[in-house]
Order: sequence, then structure tokens, then C-alpha cells
Amino acid sequence: MSEAGAATRSVVFEKEFAYPPEKVWRALTEGDLIQQWLMENDFKPVVGHRFQLRSTPMPQWNGVIECEVLLAEPHERLTYSWEAFGLESVVAWTLAPTDGGTLVRMEHSGFPADREAAYKGAGYGWQKFMAGLDGVLSTMEGAV
Repeated sequence: MSEAGAATRSVVFEKEFAYPPEKVWRALTEGDLIQQWLMENDFKPVVGHRFQLRSTPMPQWNGVIECEVLLAEPHERLTYSWEAFGLESVVAWTLAPTDGGTLVRMEHSGFPADREAAYKGAGYGWQKFMAGLDGVLSTMEGAV
């Protein structure tokens, strides 16, 4: 167990998507779209909403990630808690409009030094999820 205030690490991905912030926001906040690139869910972009992300169960894991929306500023910022494998962490999304679309920054923070496997697993997982997000954005109808 890490002590309060102990140093933690973050997994960070930054990528510019060729779509407006409104379209990226939809992909991050609409349950049916989230399911296409992340996991099954009961997400709502409402601060205080508790939701689950559901994946395939594995040995020592029921496949459920417990989450709560901490911040939802449409088209700009989205933050939620992420609890799995006995580790509490936070996922924060920041959207910034660019000339070519939207710069998306995702930071998954709260990995203590003694949880190397969780940190590496998150890095691998988010790499896959971000590619999936790109795919969903490319197939979504309309500009917004």
C-alpha cells in the first residue's frame, strides 16, 4: 500500500485528431460510442455519476472497473476516477481546438512505484484504446 503523498506516475497520450472538439467529446461521452473504442459502460457525463466499464473477466479480476465522473466541461475537459485491481487512479481528458482539429491529451494518473505491472498494463491498454478512438471518430456520422 502506498502512503498518502507518495510519488506516483502517469500514463500520458497526446494526439491531434482531424475532428472538431464537439465530435471528439461525443466519442468520449456517449455510451454506445465509448463501447466501440473502450469498453461496455453505463457512462453519463454528469459530475458525481458512478459508472462501470466492463471488460472480459480474467483470473483474479471480474472485468469491472468502478468509476465516478469528477469533472465534465463539454468539449474541453473530462475527468473520472478509475478503480481496478485494488488501485484507485484518475483519467483526465483535455481537448484543445487546433487549426487541423483537436489536440487530445489523456492522462491516467496515480500509479505508485510498487505497481509496475499496473502502470505497464495501462500504457499498453491506452495505446490500444487511443487507436480505437481514432477508428470510431473516422466512422462517426457528421461533423459534430
